[in-house]
Amino acid sequence: MLTTDELIDLTIKASQAAYAPYSQFKVGATLVSKSGAIYQGCNVENISYGLTNCAERTAIFRAISEGERAFSCLYVYGETDQPISPCGACRQVMAEFFEPEAEICLISKNRAIKKVTMAELLPYQFKSLK
Repeated sequence: MLTTDELIDLTIKASQAAYAPYSQFKVGATLVSKSGAIYQGCNVENISYGLTNCAERTAIFRAISEGERAFSCLYVYGETDQPISPCGACRQVMAEFFEPEAEICLISKNRAIKKVTMAELLPYQFKSLK
């Protein structure tokens, strides 16, 4: 298992791959599966902003496409003064695959970390009735 500092480094590195020509706001995410596999993602913008994909969803979709379904934690980094927080769409996608107690680490440009659980991030999740 990687250390917190190593996971932060990976997350910052992921942000550097972002395609953000319109906002210049690069975000990176590192997802750790319960199997120990690591998946990175970055935001990918489109001139039609509704088609933009956030770093968090990029990492999750990448993991899903490789057969992963269970995740233990997610790190999210942005060049912000305070730790960055996922958008509503990302929170709902995260709720599909994360247990309520899963750890989400939100990271600022000075490496400040705010750790929250999935339940804290999205307390009234829309869930399947199955």
